[in-house]
Amino acid sequence: MAIIRETIDVDRTPDEVYAYVLEPSHLPEWQLSAVSAEPLDEGPIHTGSRVRVTRRVGTREVPMTVEFDELDPPHSWDLHGIDGPVRPRTHGEIEPLDGGRRSRVTIDIDFEGHGFGKVLVPLVVRPQVRKELPRDERLLKERLERTNG
Repeated sequence: MAIIRETIDVDRTPDEVYAYVLEPSHLPEWQLSAVSAEPLDEGPIHTGSRVRVTRRVGTREVPMTVEFDELDPPHSWDLHGIDGPVRPRTHGEIEPLDGGRRSRVTIDIDFEGHGFGKVLVPLVVRPQVRKELPRDERLLKERLERTNG
């Protein structure tokens, strides 16, 4: 299956966007399916950090753990799911615009299904994410720009 990709421009610096996106407590603020996100490690997010994310998938709430594979502040991040029936693989990039005063955010997501997740991915997850990711990015833009002063 093809990776799901969305891009949006945000009137905030790459540093501000990166700090917001990589803070687990903000996840439910800008991702419609995220119910909660809780770091499983002490300190700031780093390569190897794990976060427990509970997502609404269809009518169910499904917990999963994601692990950060690579961090390149304030440019990019990679993470993947390590448990649960639906395991995302996400790559995010933040490109500076207008001399670094603005940012272009691109998020790529793919999924691997395990067990009943093999059925959920094509029937529920991919269609849900194709609809939600553009809304999630618009919500991210609104949240970040609302606090722009």
